[in-house]
Amino acid sequence: MGLDAQGKSQAGGKRTATVYQLTDRLHDGHTVQVSEDDIVTTLSAWLAELGASSPLVEALAQAVRVGDWPKAYVLGDCLSVEITVVA
Repeated sequence: MGLDAQGKSQAGGKRTATVYQLTDRLHDGHTVQVSEDDIVTTLSAWLAELGASSPLVEALAQAVRVGDWPKAYVLGDCLSVEITVVA
């Protein structure tokens, strides 16, 4: 049984919870696993630790939300963050 483009089970139609791993390249070993809803909060907190903020955080979360991985990777590079799908 697989998932469609929106992360819904092809059999039941329910959305599965995708987990993403975020790795902060500016803080050695700063890695967390979060839901889609926690991407902005987590990245914003990491930037705040550096005294910064960026609209690119929202853009990265939106790219992940719609599955635009080329854009997500470019934005992640700009923010010094790696993002991967865990489950």
